[in-house]
This record gives sequence, structure tokens and C-alpha cells, in this order.
Amino acid sequence: MDFTVLPDHPEAENLIKGNSAFAGARSIPHHSGRPWLVGRWGDRDVSLVAEGPHRIAVFGHLPKNTRGLARALERATSPYDLDALARSVPGSVHLIASLDGDVRAQGSLSTARHIFTARTRGVSVAASSPALLAALTGAGADESALALQLLDPLPPWPLTQRSVWTGVEALTPGHWLHLRTDGGGRQIRWWHPPPDGLPLADAAAAVRAALTEAVALRTGRPGRVSADLSGGLDSTCLCFIAEAQTDELSTYHVAPLDEANEDTLWARRAADRLPRARHHWIPKSREANWFDVETDPARALDTGEGPALWASGAAHLTDLSRAAAEDGSSLHMMGLGGDELFGSTPSYLWSLARRHPLRSLPVIQRHRLLNRWPLAATVRALADRGDFPQALMASARRLTAPPPRPPHLDLGWTGGSRMPPWATPTAVALVRELYREAAEAGTAPLDPDRLRHQLLEFTGYDGRLIRQTRRATAASGVEWDAPMLDDRVVEAAMSVRLSDRMVRGRFKPLLTAAMRGTVPADILDRRSKGEFSAELHEGVRRNRDRFLDLCTDLRLAERGLVNADALRTAFLAPSPESHHLSQFENTVACEAWLRSPSATPHPVGEPR
Repeated sequence: MDFTVLPDHPEAENLIKGNSAFAGARSIPHHSGRPWLVGRWGDRDVSLVAEGPHRIAVFGHLPKNTRGLARALERATSPYDLDALARSVPGSVHLIASLDGDVRAQGSLSTARHIFTARTRGVSVAASSPALLAALTGAGADESALALQLLDPLPPWPLTQRSVWTGVEALTPGHWLHLRTDGGGRQIRWWHPPPDGLPLADAAAAVRAALTEAVALRTGRPGRVSADLSGGLDSTCLCFIAEAQTDELSTYHVAPLDEANEDTLWARRAADRLPRARHHWIPKSREANWFDVETDPARALDTGEGPALWASGAAHLTDLSRAAAEDGSSLHMMGLGGDELFGSTPSYLWSLARRHPLRSLPVIQRHRLLNRWPLAATVRALADRGDFPQALMASARRLTAPPPRPPHLDLGWTGGSRMPPWATPTAVALVRELYREAAEAGTAPLDPDRLRHQLLEFTGYDGRLIRQTRRATAASGVEWDAPMLDDRVVEAAMSVRLSDRMVRGRFKPLLTAAMRGTVPADILDRRSKGEFSAELHEGVRRNRDRFLDLCTDLRLAERGLVNADALRTAFLAPSPESHHLSQFENTVACEAWLRSPSATPHPVGEPR
């Protein structure tokens, strides 16, 4: 499903008139008759309500009853009047409205469904994929954005928003795009993070209701649905909710390589309590493996956005999509977002110390002893009052510094990403300049609190991951989805008071409290978590020769962003520490994308 949003403007119509890219595409017009939504989608992908010169289209999973959309449309006189509707719509959707030709376009808070925008021929346009806009505007690759993709583990906010195509911008989360009839466009903020004052019991009730509704929107569709049953808490919760709602659930578990990883044990315990579901067990000896990245242009996957965030796991995702399709599933759910919404980060201690100085002392001491943090370093980190632009500037200075070694304490805003050692000085300079520009612009964090900022930042990363996965695996006929990234779930998870986000002796206390009575108590009480460094090591070993072949004709080297000899040396002698292996992931993803047809976008529908 992909679509372009056009303003009610004469020039916008000329963009598609006679353009072979839109031959055979579906179209929904403005009241004026000019094209409004143009693209490719299935009948059940969109809910459309029209009343006179007003209309609303919602792409994604919605309840069958659309009376709420109709009532909102009746009351609205301009796109600004739809904030209440946006706050009440369940699921993860694109909400597009045209009121007397004035357009409102927005995606989800997590960006699992997102809006991108560009200007061409003097008018602003929007789309569900940046590749559509790149094709429409003739945009080329942005060298700075490509260099940014090399960062390990990922760029910080707001650099995560930067498109790999020049002139194509991602909408800021919590904003909607206003496309005016005069061809202008601007972003309008409509959403602010909710307060975090609810006691654990009340927040858990809100999470339970939101998650139940989120899964019901998926299981309520006709036919079989499938879900990960990794053995971890997040996917397991989704499976128990789904099995209570449908007789047509299939689950999939991929056995980990490390014998010490207990995920299979816990997955089988869960499966024994899910008798109505059909369970599939994928052995560790499977052919699909990490780092099995497709570099053949004829078989390359298209994310619609540039280098894939999950390139190292692409073989696994396509293999699982194929298996789910053969089993009759049309939608596959995963527990993505659970770690970010219900887990925590070290910045929790910084936030807790600000809110509850005395109460935080024993919590800080436990973490300090557990992680062997020096007392002086802990005090300095807690006392840090640097703002977000200052953090960006500090991170820019550390781009080529050696990664910190444990015990390392970081309670800051950004996490401290690094450029890989094979990045050229040119690439480092391009990235450093992006950091500097964002800092000098006075970029604000997503929330004034460091913990809540990181929750939203990492949730946005997951949203980008699931939307890329959804597009790249669409040919299988299976739609990938992550119910925990739905707007109402995000809001409910953010509502718990800070002191209840972490509870001594309990893992993800908000999620486990929400799932009591739905998931068996012994499964909720698991305190361990699977570890997958063995997959990284095995993936690098099995694909080393392919990586070395890439170095003989490296597209990134041709662009002056990577030193091919340095990369080859790293492939020949990889570090025994798994966190160093992750540096390969983004570089290989960039190289694979540059070799693919997607790097030169063609308008949707145009032969490649």
C-alpha cells in the first residue's frame, strides 16, 4: 500500500497528467474533482467517509464502524478541527482529510505509518513513502544522509528524520501536514506527551485496554493471523491476547543458536497454554541467517526509504513471511516496541533523581553496585544539567572516539553513536556538520525529560523498522505489524508515574501488571532475557567471503564515504566482542541499497 497526497491546486493535477507512473493507479478526488489521493491499495486498506465538500480517508486497521469518522466530519469546518478525532482513533493509521480542498495528512505517533513531504513545481505534496516523492521530484541521493546511515548504532534525534533523498522531508512525530489550496504546506503540532502521574494499577488498566483493542483490530480481519512467539515477554503477551480473540492464530518460534539462551524453553511453556493456536518451530539449522544481505539487484528488497534498518535480518524476515503465507496468514504480529515502552534506560536514574531525590538514592546505589560504576562518575552523571543542543555538540566531538568500555555510565540525552573505523574523513565531516547544524538550530528534545525523550526516540526507531519491513515483505501477501506501537498503547505506557516504571525484583512491571490474568503468572515472572550475540558471530562467519567480494567494487568507496581497504581488514579480523560486529550492519545495508534499483527511484507503476 502506497499513496501520494495532492493539494487541491491546478498544478498538482499536472504532476500526474500523462505521467505513466500513475497509469492504473487508484484515485480519490477532492470535492473539486481534482485528484487528492493517488496510489495503490486494497479495498480493506482504506476507510473513506465523504460529506459534501468534506472527506476523510483512514489507511490502516480500523473498527468496521466508521460512525465516529462521520460525526467528526460533520462537526469540522477546517483541518484544525480534527485534533480530537486524531486523539481517539485506535490502531496505527494514516489519517488524511480534505475539507473544502484544505488537506490534513498525518501518520502515527511511533511513525509506524508516516508522512513525507516535498515541493515540486511550486506546490507541496505528501506521500506514505519518501521514494514516491523522490520519483515525483527527480531527487537524487543526499550524500550527508548516506554518511549518517553509517553511524553505529543509529543517528540521534532529529537526524533520524533525515531522508536519503534531497528535498524530501519526514513529518515530525506528533505533527500533521497542512496542504493549502495555494500550494503551500506546513507542519502543525497537534500532540504532546501525556503526563506520567498514574499509579501502576491505573496505568496497567489503561495498557491492558489499549493492547487488547490493538490486537483485536488485527484479529478482527477475515482469515488467519500469525505472530512471533520468541519466548520473550512482549511477543508472548500478544500471543495470549490474540488466542483469546481468534481460533485462527499461528505462532512462529526461531530457535536461538546459543544453548544458554532460554527463549525456546519459555516459548514451549507458552505454547502449551495456547491450545487453540497452530505452533511452528523453526530450527537453528535453518538456511536463513543474520548478515545474509541480498546484494543482487534483481532480488533486492525495497524499503521505500533507503538502507534497511534490519538488513542483517532480511533473510530471516523474508523466510518467515513465506512460511506464514503458505500457512494462510495475511498479517503477522511482532512484539516490537515492548522494550522501549515498558523497559527502561540508564537515563531513568537521572530523571528519578530530579523528581524524587531522596527516594532515588537506594535505587541509584543498587544500580551503581550492580554495574560497578565509580562513585565519582555516578555523581557527575547525575549532576549533569546539559541541554539537548549541548548533548548533540558533545556527541559530534566523540564521533571517532573509541567506543567506551564497561563499566561505562551514560545518563545523557543521546547515547553516543560512533562512526565506524572505515568511515573516511569526508564521511565523518559530513555527519559532524549535521550534528552541528541541529545543535545550532536549538533543536528541542521530544520531551523535556531525558527518559521520556529516549522512550519516544527509540519508539520512533521501531516505527521506522516496522514500516520498512511491511513494505519490503509486501510481495509475500503477509502484512507485518506491531500492535505495541499503536498510538493509544504508546500514550498508556507513558502515563505511568516515574517511580513505578521500575520496581525492584520485577521485569517490565507495567506490562506484567497489565497482563495479570491474561498471561500465566509463571511466564510473567520470568526475569531473564535472551541474548543473540551468537547469531551475529555466525552471520559474519558465514558471509565473510561475500563481504570481501563487495570490497573489490565498493559503491560507498566510489562516493568517498568508506575506505575499502580498512573495511576489508575489519572483515578479515572481526572483533571477538559482539557489540563491535554491529558496526558492519549499517555499512552493509548502505552498500546493498546503493547496488539496488531502489537507489534510483522510479515512479510507482513504472517498469524497472
